[in-house]
Amino acid sequence: MEINFKHGDPLALADQVFLFKRTMRQAALRHNVYATFMAKPMDAEPGSAMHIHQSVVDSKTGKNLFAAEDGGLSELFLWHIGGLQKYLPAALLLFAPNVNSYRRLVPDYDAPINMHWARDNRTVGLRVPFSQPQSMRVENRVGGADANPYLALAGSLACGYLGMVESIEPAKPITGSGYDRAPGLPRHLPGAISKFNTAKALHEILGETFVKALIAVKETEWRAYQRVVSSWERENLLLNV
Repeated sequence: MEINFKHGDPLALADQVFLFKRTMRQAALRHNVYATFMAKPMDAEPGSAMHIHQSVVDSKTGKNLFAAEDGGLSELFLWHIGGLQKYLPAALLLFAPNVNSYRRLVPDYDAPINMHWARDNRTVGLRVPFSQPQSMRVENRVGGADANPYLALAGSLACGYLGMVESIEPAKPITGSGYDRAPGLPRHLPGAISKFNTAKALHEILGETFVKALIAVKETEWRAYQRVVSSWERENLLLNV
């Protein structure tokens, strides 16, 4: 199942996502069931995502700046994709904030494992749908349903913004499956914390106070997780090692 929100101002959309999640949870409880937004709540099933379609429009004319005059991809759009490719791995903590988040980012389960891009390809991290010039956009497929919508939208736009101001050329779009390429994202929460901790360009946009607070919270959560011995470990190791 897929819930779509009409495009618009990012802050207003984050409000809508937040309200939807809380409303869904309360409505489910009234029917004696649980609605969860864990990234990977079930074994051997695809996880739950929060895909972000983003574009940039001219504030005066309303024109979509991602479309070239001939209807193709503008240079600004390509730089935006380049910024997402370069900085999203370092910003992954904003899109995969929990230990469970990384169970979703595995091959062959409808989630990306790297930052390749392609036209209308759902195996890559960055998908550019076939669309009319006024609807030209890139779909960031990295985020999980457990992500804070305010932080995920801010992080995605920040990465694209850095690409535009730094004129970052993207890699060539790929053909075929993105799962045939090597993983390009942190595989676990500690790796994401480490990469985010050194992403100085993102720190300047997001603010050092926020960055330090987020890292402190996530390091505390990881230490708490490390103190728990899982049922898998007992089942597979207790009598076998």
